[in-house]
Amino acid sequence: MKTAIKSIITACTLVLFTWLAVPSHGQTTPANADVSAKLPAAAQDSDVPGVTNIVLVHGAFVNASSWSKVIPLLEAKGLHAVAAQIPLTSFADDIAATKRAIALQEGPVLLVGHSYAGAVITEAGNDPKVAGLLFVAAFAPAEGESVSDIAKTYPAAPGSTEVRPDNFGYLKLTARGMDEDIAEDLSPSERKVLTATQGPTAAADFGAKVVNAAWKSKPSWYVVAGNDRMVSPKLEQDTADRIKARSITIPSSHIVMLSHPRELASFIEEAAKTVTVK
Repeated sequence: MKTAIKSIITACTLVLFTWLAVPSHGQTTPANADVSAKLPAAAQDSDVPGVTNIVLVHGAFVNASSWSKVIPLLEAKGLHAVAAQIPLTSFADDIAATKRAIALQEGPVLLVGHSYAGAVITEAGNDPKVAGLLFVAAFAPAEGESVSDIAKTYPAAPGSTEVRPDNFGYLKLTARGMDEDIAEDLSPSERKVLTATQGPTAAADFGAKVVNAAWKSKPSWYVVAGNDRMVSPKLEQDTADRIKARSITIPSSHIVMLSHPRELASFIEEAAKTVTVK
């Protein structure tokens, strides 16, 4: 009997000391404690596949509504998609607007940029919340390069002749340029809306230099628009190869997100599922 009581007392003492040793029972872990040291090695080193937040950034001569067909397709797949409205007033302003959109997301982000916005996500993509980059018929300058620096090394695209400057340092695309060079595979009514709602783009945007190219340190995906008349498809494929992106070609005009939204959404979904979150 005495032996049994002694065993019970010993067991209760061990339980009590174990309970007191757990921080959640009225104790706090010191701010400088090495919590990782208490985790199994596999838990410390594991990378989590996949993200659910998608931030979409439009290019020049359009606005955030250019993603209107892609967003519901992504949402239907369980992804959270938002389109950043960049002002196109300066490269710095566009980067700042993109970073604000990233900051509002809960958790890691796949950052998607179309056309000129490829330069924007190249810089904004250095944000630690960005897990990967996806370029859509886009530029991806390296450090010290601008969109113009890259474009001038290729033959001029047909649509470049339809860009018009105003007296305030901004550029717009003519209705003919929208009809024949950016959105030629959309319906006439869609092209008219794009022409009427296009955002003037600061001419200086295209000459702004990238300081730190995020694609050098983060995984990238690329969509080549096979029928592009605003950016050379050869430039696009060369860019995909240069940044070592996983790439596909869609037989589309420059405005891929409106002319081939399902193919684009599927590729974005694939990237979101496979990108590794560090």
